[in-house]
Order: sequence, then structure tokens, then C-alpha cells
Amino acid sequence: MPDTAVTTDVADKVFISYASGDLAIAEKLCAALEAGSLPCWIAPRDVQAGEFYAAAIVQAINSCRLLVLILSKNSIESPHVLREIERASSKRRPVLSVRIDATALPPELEYFLSANQWLDASGGPLERFLPALIESMRGRDASQAGGKAPGISAAAARPGADLVAALAPSARLFRWRKLALVAAFAMMAASLTYVLATRLWPSKHVNDQQFLMDASSPAPANFPVALTVSDKSLAVLPFVDMSEKRDQEYFSDGLSEELLNLLTKIPELHVAARTSSFYYKGKQVKLAEMARELHVAHFLEGSVRMSGNRVRVTAQLIRAADGYHQWSDTYDRTLADIFAVQDEIAGAVVAALKLRLLPNHKVLSVGYRTASSAAHTQYLLGRQFFNRTNTDDFRRAVAAYEQAIALDPTYASAYAGLAVAENELSHDPENSLAKALAGQRRALAAADRAIAIDPALSEGYAARGFLRFTINWDWAGAEADLARAFALDPGSYRTYTCYACFLASLGRLSEALEINRKATELDPLSADTWFRRSTQLNAVGRLPEARKAAMRALAISPEHAFAWFNLGVTSLLESHPTAALAEFRKTSKARREAGVAMAEHDLGHLTDSQQALAALIAKYAPTNAYQVAEVYAWRGERDAAFTWLERAHVQHDSVLVQLKFDPLLAKLRTD
Repeated sequence: MPDTAVTTDVADKVFISYASGDLAIAEKLCAALEAGSLPCWIAPRDVQAGEFYAAAIVQAINSCRLLVLILSKNSIESPHVLREIERASSKRRPVLSVRIDATALPPELEYFLSANQWLDASGGPLERFLPALIESMRGRDASQAGGKAPGISAAAARPGADLVAALAPSARLFRWRKLALVAAFAMMAASLTYVLATRLWPSKHVNDQQFLMDASSPAPANFPVALTVSDKSLAVLPFVDMSEKRDQEYFSDGLSEELLNLLTKIPELHVAARTSSFYYKGKQVKLAEMARELHVAHFLEGSVRMSGNRVRVTAQLIRAADGYHQWSDTYDRTLADIFAVQDEIAGAVVAALKLRLLPNHKVLSVGYRTASSAAHTQYLLGRQFFNRTNTDDFRRAVAAYEQAIALDPTYASAYAGLAVAENELSHDPENSLAKALAGQRRALAAADRAIAIDPALSEGYAARGFLRFTINWDWAGAEADLARAFALDPGSYRTYTCYACFLASLGRLSEALEINRKATELDPLSADTWFRRSTQLNAVGRLPEARKAAMRALAISPEHAFAWFNLGVTSLLESHPTAALAEFRKTSKARREAGVAMAEHDLGHLTDSQQALAALIAKYAPTNAYQVAEVYAWRGERDAAFTWLERAHVQHDSVLVQLKFDPLLAKLRTD
């Protein structure tokens, strides 16, 4: 969606910030202010059709004259309220807090509100204080007359100062006390983020957990950013296979991942992503160290012992700070009961952490599960193969998912897994064009089938959304699918990564980097997420950060060929072709030949450059015309570059979605 589609009529309005539990009060305040000729912006009323919800929120805060906060226990506990206040503070927008109860402020809110004003309306009904509030805000308008920009001049320097005199003594505005300097610096180090939310926002209430777009400033060079660790956070470590032959790892890993997915769907709970949790598998690392790396306070770990059709699952919840066991239990079941065991464990974790599920909260969509234990076994095998991320295992994953579907043709998650596995397999540089295109068609068909079976399956929409823009170049369809995936599963780090790639393909790199940064926070040990961040940082010229992101990916996965390629690109852009050559030689196949051709050219080794290009064309041209175009473009041979881009278009090369931001094509953009 183009940036111009975002709300443009917000300037000179009062932005009303509130938690979902205070919706009635917020609407009452909005009605009173507007009756007093003070126009307001309030969600969800003022989110225009077709807008992404979080983008509208960000634009509204950027443009408002004043932010009025309904300050209560609900808003203090709301992540999105904190992020709105941080956004207003970063944009120097005045903040007026209307306090409706006596809940004490936490340090993070106290920091941002310490220089602003508040109205204590906790001593009676809000209506009692509204006339004085409206009158004082009118007076504030009068003081800004004379050509000054609304909400930016004197009012920004002394936020709310003119309200003091107008209000009755019982409704005076007071300053929050300022934090000590140490606390202030600690808060400045915290990362406060918005995340993408669906534009199909429920009309009856605002769900705090759906504010999902990171809207804070760009990440500093020394990321990852330190995060505040919530006590309601945990990582699910891979359960240990204790079976006699130690041959049930796929099952123990699958159980761990499904428990993680179950817990992720609880909005009040922060759960470390699968990639990060599984990074420590088989490693001897102290819990405290893992907790710091994953930004969690608890760990769920356990073991699985299988014998025939019987399974024993032992699980325990551990506090990271002191190793204290908060809960543990053992379950003896048959394989047919494994989903019930998962539900019991998830419920026990929720009880141990004293969490309250949202009303009518649906833990899992129906299509995620199957009545066939054999189909479930094949599904787990498919996921295990896919997570190994190499061509041979992608092929094994496709076979396992197909077997699961043969055993249960209504297994929606197996179709979603098949979609992403077929797509990855289609990218093998040694494929023929016909084979690659056939794989893409199968991937799209599988994603369509997953959604047709289960319209509430987030992973189906995430898969199809990614495929729609990379394969079909269907931007509107991709946007709709990714928004739907977020709405169904706001905690899915995979959807963050997909959406960041989608935004980058549209040239919206600043937004892509914000979303990608949130993905790195959700999954700090995902090499793929860091690799994609380095791609986007190269595109915007933040080269030191791009190098750090690529090195971060390699620290997690030393054989990550794409990360080595990105390091080479960074070195090329920094005019260090010798370093680039060494880095490109550590990648593989088509990218290796393309990188070597570009680095040798910059070193003045024109014959070597041409030899590498010839090898690229001879081995990989049928499905990798885009890489050939990159070489020609980097060498300044524009006509040849355009010829090969046309071939990439005919090949329906998915990498063409990088056209708007690929720095290797920069020399073509003036043509």
C-alpha cells in the first residue's frame, strides 16, 4: 500500500490514547471534546478503510496537536499505550494524562510522562472535570493564534501549562516527578515497538495485543537492543528424546514446537520463537545466559519416552533467575492423546504464571490438528526435515508432508508446510525453468488448499502472502493475507519477516527495517532474520550496521551462504573488493559466481571477472538470470543488464521483487 494512503487529515486533532478496557470512557471523552469544537482522532473510528491499523496510529500521532492519555490500570498494563506515549515523546507532541484511578505508574511510563501534565479525575465521574478541561484547551488554541503551527510552538515547550490556571482546584494538572538519571538512561536503552496489526480491526473493541508494528526510531548501530524482560515470558526448550533407541527426536522436537505454538497464542505471554529456543539444543549453556539472550524469565523443558503406542511426557517450568521449579508433571498417554497432553501442559504453564486467558480465547484452530496419529507423525517429520534448510531435506520435507496429506486429506497445517517446502525446493539453482515453475505452482496450490480447509489458520495465510508477492507479484493479495496472518497469530515471528520483505519490495525500506527489527527481538537467534536485516541495511546504505547484522547471522549459523553474500555486497559498497572476493567465495552456486565476477571487476581483473560470469551463465542461467543482470549492472553494462532482467521476468524469477532496493542495480536507476 503506498504511503500516501495513510491518514492525511489528522493535523490539528487531539489523539486519544487508551486501553481496550477503557473504551467507553475514551469514547465519552472524545464526544465531549468534539462537542466543544475540539476535533479528535480515535481508533478504531478514524482508521480509514484499506489502511493498516498500526500505520494509521503512527501517522495520527506524528500529526496530532496533542495526545490525551486515559491513564488507568488498564493503560498502564497495555503495551500499545506505552508505545504510543513513546512515539508522541519522540515526535515532541504534548501529552495530557487524564487519570481515572490511583494505580501507581511504572518506571517506563513515569519516564515519558515526567515532563508532561496530568489531570486527576479519579475522585469522581469524568463528566465533572470535562467542562474545565474543554475550556482550558480552547484557551490553549487562542494562545497559539497568529500563524504558529498547532501543537508545536509554545505548547510543545510547556506542555499543558495553560491548563493549570483554567482548571478548578480539584482538577489541577500536576507534573510527574522526574526519574533519577540512572533510571532515565536505562529507559533510553529500552526498545519500545509497535507492530503491524490487521486493517480488518474488530469494531466492538480494541485488542491491545494487535498493535504489532514497530514504530520507534531506527535501530542504533550497536544492536541487538536491550529489552525489558517481562515476568510473563518464557522459552520452550527442545524436549529430550529419552526413548530406548533415541530415534524419536522428530517427535520430541515436534512436541516442543507445538507447545511453543500453543503458548504463543496467549496474548498476555511473551514466548521466544522456535529458532532461538532450538539454537541451544545439545549445548551446555547456563539458564541465566540463555535467559539474557532470549529476553525471557522462565523456561519450559522436559523429556519424551516412547514405547510402541505409549508415550510418557515429563514437563517442568523453571524460573531462570534462580533455577526454581514452579511446576512439573508427568503424563502417560497413547499417541492418540498427544494433543490433549499439549493442552494440559499449556494450561498448567498458564496457571503457574497466573495468566488470565482472554474471553473466548481459541488456543488452536481446528485444522491444525488431525485425528490420525500416523498423519501427525509424517507432519512432524516434514517439519523436522524443513528446519534443516538444505535442498535434500526440503525434498524429504515435501515427501513427508505429502504422506501426511495422503493419510488425512483435511490436514490444513500439512498443506501449509507443503507450500513453504515446495517453494524452497523450487529455488534450487540447478533446476530447469520448467521444474522451478512447476514447484511454484504446487506451492501456491498447497497454500490455497490450507486456507480453504481452515480459514482461521495463520500459517496458511503467512505462506500464501509470501508466495503471492514473490511468485505472483500480487501486492494487494499479499498484503491482505499477511494482515490476516497477523490478526490470527500476532506473535508469529515468521509473519514479521515475511511482511518486512514485502515492504522492502515496495521500496518502503524504513518500515521494513522497523518490522524486521521486531522480528529480531522476537527471534534473536534466527540467522535468516538477521540475514534479511543485513539485506535491507545494505539497501539504505547503513553499511556498518549491515555488516554487524550479517556477522550476527554467521555467528548463529557459520555456513549461512546468503549471509556471506551480503557481507560481500557490503564490502563492494564500501569499496573493499579484496575483502568482498574472500567473502563471496564462502557462498555457493549462482551467488558465488556472481559475487566473484563483481569483485574481480573492481580489482581490475577483467579476464577473471568475465570467466566467473561465463561460469554463472553456463551453469545457472535457466533459473538465475537476475544474478547475471546484477553482474552486468555492477560493471556498468546497462544494455546487457536490462536484457538479462527481461529474461528474469520471463523466468518469473522471485528475486525480481528486489528491483526497487537492490544496491547492485543502482547504476541502472538513472537510465
